[in-house]
Amino acid sequence: MAFQVGQKVRCNLAGIQVGEVLFHAAVTDAVGEIVEQTSAEPPRYRVRLMFSFRGVTEVEVAEERIRPM
Repeated sequence: MAFQVGQKVRCNLAGIQVGEVLFHAAVTDAVGEIVEQTSAEPPRYRVRLMFSFRGVTEVEVAEERIRPM
């Protein structure tokens, strides 16, 4: 499934580390918006989160962790 720029999505961020921020197991339904596709193989996307998590507002997420809203 390919996502489009601007598409609203839900992301499972459990276990992902961005800088010093580690998303715990409870962060399985973070709401965001696709900013761009960063890799085709394997498919990865940069997602702008609707809420900041300890200063993190964008994350790079593998396609299998994303689902459309």
